Amino acid sequence: MPNLRPDLVLLNARLRTPELSRHTAVAVHGGLITALGDDTDARAWRGPRTEVVDLAGATLTPGLTDAHSHPVWGLEMFTGTDLSAVTDLDGLRAALRGAERRDGWVLGFGLDHNVFGGRPVHRELIEDALGGAPAFLRLYDGHSALASAAALRAAGIDGPRAFAQRSEVVCDAEGRPTGHLNEHAAMDLMTPVLPAQPYAERRDRLVELLSAMAATGLTGAHVMDLGGHDVPGLLAAIEADGDLPLRLRLAPWCMPGATTEELDELVRLQERAGRLWRIGGVKFFMDGTVEGGTAWLEHADCHGQGTDAFWPDPAAYTAAVRHLHRAGVGTATHAIGDAAVRHVLDTVESLGAGPGPRHRIEHIETVPDDQLGRFAALGVVASMQPPHTAYTRADRTDEWSRRLGEERAERAWRCRDLRDAGAALALGSDWPIAHHDARQVLATAQAPRGAASGRPGLTGLMALEGMTTHAALAAGEEQRAGRIAPGHRADLTAFAVDPVDAPADETAAAPIRLTVAGGRITWRS
Repeated sequence: MPNLRPDLVLLNARLRTPELSRHTAVAVHGGLITALGDDTDARAWRGPRTEVVDLAGATLTPGLTDAHSHPVWGLEMFTGTDLSAVTDLDGLRAALRGAERRDGWVLGFGLDHNVFGGRPVHRELIEDALGGAPAFLRLYDGHSALASAAALRAAGIDGPRAFAQRSEVVCDAEGRPTGHLNEHAAMDLMTPVLPAQPYAERRDRLVELLSAMAATGLTGAHVMDLGGHDVPGLLAAIEADGDLPLRLRLAPWCMPGATTEELDELVRLQERAGRLWRIGGVKFFMDGTVEGGTAWLEHADCHGQGTDAFWPDPAAYTAAVRHLHRAGVGTATHAIGDAAVRHVLDTVESLGAGPGPRHRIEHIETVPDDQLGRFAALGVVASMQPPHTAYTRADRTDEWSRRLGEERAERAWRCRDLRDAGAALALGSDWPIAHHDARQVLATAQAPRGAASGRPGLTGLMALEGMTTHAALAAGEEQRAGRIAPGHRADLTAFAVDPVDAPADETAAAPIRLTVAGGRITWRS
């Protein structure tokens, strides 16, 4: 019997810890799991204030964690007209003609590179649909955008700019901006003139989003940004009124040119935390995206691009990681191209053997055979997003595959190869780049799409581990999270089906009976 009467008892369940267990009941007190047993045990546990939930045979798993998401910053990206269903230029122009205006602006998100049919991204392709209105359209990758002529004028962008990081205001042969803004620093030039989102709206949208995430089985997310200097205050204010629907672990960005003082401030930020949120780790970028021509590749893509790192001096990136490592701070590095992945692995190897914080690589969209085994050997976690495969095509006529060429496209999203090579593999969605539905992450990991559809998928157990035990390992929290075990966090997900044994398409549509974050029920059907 638990030492203290439980706040919550779940019974009549099939427990996966994530292995299938003989237990059918779980006791929770103070946000922690205090006991496992059977339904007979559960009757003896309950006290006068214990909430008892009969799961009617549902499969109870450790709470699902999205290992790569942007729920705060992503709300800014997810503003305006949803263009994700647009497939060609005629459809884009039609969507823009009917788009709502916000303070006179046309804002859009989710625009697929494939809409342009291999043509350069250019404002002239959309101007006739805007009626002179300023427009700012984010492409789905989150690393590039298209701005209209009026928008460029409003921001004072009239020619090329120099940046400390890999970023570009794309210009034509005469030096005139095409409207294509590639990477963060170039897109940030637009921020001062874009319509602002009121604080109350931002707060309400965040709670609504996190609640929707909980309804898909998510109990936590590794947030790969800080989302603004005011975000800790925003999260604290939400918790002052109640609780967050999800446990959030935020990793602020470190950009090229960071000084020693700025690195030390990132270390100090690690102390900030609330009940269900904390700052943990630091996010780096080693490259951009394949479709944008900014992935760092060992050989140029079909347009002659992709041979430059996001950090103009890669050695400076290595020095910054070493500084944080010595301070006990783990890192997560965006690395999509093969050269970027290799450099991050080389950097971790240069840190030397021995105990220290955990380091991870995000995305890893193409990686050669000779790098697979290094993840396990160096203890580097592979963090990947299976839903991204849906932006490619099985016949490899998509922009991602064409840019890389057949040999590198053949190495698309090698999730199973990395697991078979012994790597820890954490899975996520990268919302808003792909939908946040945790069931879709599990299903697509088992049945990859597009250019990766010919590759073997993960087993059901591997997929579940990617959002439970391996996600906990990626955060350095494997001793207190990711399993159903006494003393671990009471983050739990109940499925109507067994996500390990069910076919991928059934898991993708499976009802979620219950989610519990920090011992509190955040969703029930």
